Amino acid sequence: MNNFNHYYDTIETRRVISVIVINEDSVLSRIVGLFSARGYNIDSLTVAPIPDSEYSRITIVTVGSKRVIDQIVKQLNKLIPVLKVNEHSNVIEKDTVLIKIPIDQNLSDVAALAAAYKGSIQNVTEDAIVVSATDEPNRIMNFIKVVQKRFHPLEIVRSGVVAMER
Repeated sequence: MNNFNHYYDTIETRRVISVIVINEDSVLSRIVGLFSARGYNIDSLTVAPIPDSEYSRITIVTVGSKRVIDQIVKQLNKLIPVLKVNEHSNVIEKDTVLIKIPIDQNLSDVAALAAAYKGSIQNVTEDAIVVSATDEPNRIMNFIKVVQKRFHPLEIVRSGVVAMER
């Protein structure tokens, strides 16, 4: 192997993998166990049934070298309830966040910031303002950082990444 191929095989990159599985007990734990047993990290994991079928789609975001990602895909393909594994490189990704902000913050400032990240105010109570935003994962991370610095949120909940090939 020449130096370029060795370098290419060791570069850590973020990858989105979707797995179509038969919707049955213990499938998710087997997939997570595969990652855990090999020391691979999962940055995001979402699971949802595919409408009008007996299948589910699992979307996994992970980081690894080309060699590691190839190994993950091969191992996933060996699991019995797995029907199809796709490693994506050209995808539309979305992440959603709900953030609870203390009520003492300016409502119009909160609404303007949320709108900048394709979000809006979802609920206002005596104690808190709840905003949501759905956008690309890196923009959601930036939104969270800005909100933390400016509004000191009470609670933050993220959905995890969903993705679809273009």
